[in-house]
Amino acid sequence: MRFDEAPVPEEDLRELALTHGLTVSGARPPLTEYARRLWSRRHFITAFATARLTAQYSQARLGQVWQLMNPLLNATVYFFIFGVLMNTRHGVPDYVPFLVTGVFIWTFTSSSITAGTRAISGNLGLVRALHFPRASLPVSLALQQLQQLAFSLGALVVILFCFGVRPGWSWLLAAPVLLLQFLFNTGVSMTMARLAAHTPDIAQLTPFVLRTWMYVSGVMWSIDKVLADERVPHAVGVALQYNPAAVYIDLVRFAFIDSFTADRLPPHVWAVAAGWALLAFAAGFIYFWKAEETYGRG
Repeated sequence: MRFDEAPVPEEDLRELALTHGLTVSGARPPLTEYARRLWSRRHFITAFATARLTAQYSQARLGQVWQLMNPLLNATVYFFIFGVLMNTRHGVPDYVPFLVTGVFIWTFTSSSITAGTRAISGNLGLVRALHFPRASLPVSLALQQLQQLAFSLGALVVILFCFGVRPGWSWLLAAPVLLLQFLFNTGVSMTMARLAAHTPDIAQLTPFVLRTWMYVSGVMWSIDKVLADERVPHAVGVALQYNPAAVYIDLVRFAFIDSFTADRLPPHVWAVAAGWALLAFAAGFIYFWKAEETYGRG
């Protein structure tokens, strides 16, 4: 006589698996362990960023020259529309260096965030085939944009020289500013990577949000001139002053442009820049980590 075996309770199976060190496939590790694993993949992150940067314009005739042409063409268009037609250059010394610096630094942030929206969806084959910290992808894409900015800064320096700006000790301040901006960009990129992974329409909405953000970040016009107008509501003035994109742009302008270096920055600016960087990076990292086991499914 044959009796069917009674099924083992699921709780007992789970306890048995844990006793022998078995874990759920693709389970999210603790936050500190996840950070350790991400750091151990730093060489992959760097190599991945460099490979993508090299391949980005490989099919174009001008190749890597487009890394410089894109922000320069944008700056040219903005100069004629805002500087000439709307006369935002009035009362702004060194307007061309002011504008070009703003465009290059803004492009660093906007490109990082845009790339973040495609970090998961654009690498699904890699995500589904291999086991690694998924945060490696948005981090490497933000690093790619930093590498591209470093390449583009050569052109920015040439433009500054052509318009009479000469190097000084203040130029060294650009390094910590760009490091803080990189942390900020990476944090926002990780946030956007999770949002776009689960809601693909986010990638379609992002360009409109970024365009609006650019217009209120003082890329083409001086925030100081607006704040000097007593008709501007106090809340609007505070929002403009503490806008992270505007803070990083103005700090780089302060480092590079003589007419900005001659003025004394408000004491809160460096604290705001550091605060935004740490807040965005920590919040973005934790937010992305919480959905680690869901990426690539469906």
